[in-house]
Amino acid sequence: MVLKVAVYTRISRDDEGDGLGVARQREDCERLAELRGWDVARVYEDNDVSAFKRNVRRPEFELVLSDLADGLIDGVVAYDLDRLARQPRDLERLIDLYDERKRRMFATVTNDVNLSTADGRTMARVMVAFANKSSHDASRRIQRKHLELARQGKSSGGPAPYGWLKGGRKVDLEAAEHIRAAQRQLLAGVRIGTIRTDWQRRGLGHPRQGTKRTAHHHLEHMLTNPRLCGYRTYRGEILLDDEGQPVIGEWEVINTVEEWEAVCAVVVERKQKDPSRSFARKYLLSGIARCGLCHTKIRGQVNKRWKPGSKAATFTYQCSVVNGGCGQVGRVGDPVDEFIIGLVLAEQRQKAAGSAVDPVEQWPKLSELAAVEADVAELTRAARDQRITVSTLLQLLPDLERRRDELKLERGRFNKERQQTESLSADIGEDFRSLPIERQQALILHSLSAVLIHPAGRGKRKFDPSLIEPVWH
Repeated sequence: MVLKVAVYTRISRDDEGDGLGVARQREDCERLAELRGWDVARVYEDNDVSAFKRNVRRPEFELVLSDLADGLIDGVVAYDLDRLARQPRDLERLIDLYDERKRRMFATVTNDVNLSTADGRTMARVMVAFANKSSHDASRRIQRKHLELARQGKSSGGPAPYGWLKGGRKVDLEAAEHIRAAQRQLLAGVRIGTIRTDWQRRGLGHPRQGTKRTAHHHLEHMLTNPRLCGYRTYRGEILLDDEGQPVIGEWEVINTVEEWEAVCAVVVERKQKDPSRSFARKYLLSGIARCGLCHTKIRGQVNKRWKPGSKAATFTYQCSVVNGGCGQVGRVGDPVDEFIIGLVLAEQRQKAAGSAVDPVEQWPKLSELAAVEADVAELTRAARDQRITVSTLLQLLPDLERRRDELKLERGRFNKERQQTESLSADIGEDFRSLPIERQQALILHSLSAVLIHPAGRGKRKFDPSLIEPVWH
């Protein structure tokens, strides 16, 4: 009976994304299986996946263990033992399976280790222990190197982030414009989920992802990455120099600091309002419209009597008893939407035509922030020059750092409000219906605080604009 074995290949980093490393391993492993007279049942490939990092799950490795346990394969062939395991716990899980059935086969291209024997398992444990130590040592050296590069404002290598050309120093003009457009949408009230859907439809995102779907948190990071305004990060935090100022990287920027802070402020505020709340909207005036009798918020709902092809209304704005309302006011949705859209666009165009261009307003607390940052830098220098003790530094520094961070957050909110106004003004000239629903609502709320829908009485009536009362800011 011919034994069926699995070929397992793995490489930790595949920066080019071409899979050549695992392809070479596969060829050598298949040749070894042929020499041993084994059939290759399947090739299990974990490309660009670490076996050393504890928080990384290797899906194909897990599948190998599962198929071994289920008897679907009779053994494993790998290029080297460290391709299969660099953590002792992973090796022990594999050894347990070979303990259960002694006749399972195991082979590597680079050495002769037999997990079916006690001597082979001992040798495997020693080899993985040394591989684990080697990874620890390399990790420590790499971290020290990355920190030094970060302090110099240099990149740590690897593929260029989305928005930059290969090498990571020159801006990719097309990708940068996609990022800025998405940020303007975010400032105008569009959800990241809506932007994500649009990017997936248009095939935007990191070139290494190929056909993969961009995760929500990945897109959020793309739009709020400190790298956009030139800040160098280390382990997810903005790196500060000896003066307490952000280290500036050696690459072209996509945003100004003010633009980047405004986008970050929008994301932070949405999360702080209600982390579990969905900002998705289907109808324009949902949550904006209110009942003219009880003043409860009215939401749009599908007209259950509507059938495809009929002239009946597709949706209505209905005061609902379920939501705490009186249930006595309802109105066909489309005419109400069109009426409010016409009023708001006319009002905003009139404002835009009659208002002079205001000079760019400066954040009023700019000098206070500069003074606090100067105090932080002076204290740090004093401690470094041994003019004050470290104990004194640690007593004085936290309050100053807290105030500095509070002022930076205030500056971000100030920039956000200013840029939101500019972004909404730019939307006036666009086709309103072509905008995402969140941007449409933001335009409405820029002019109105609510829309009161008054009862129309019984019987069928034509749309009466006098029963729709806009509440202007």
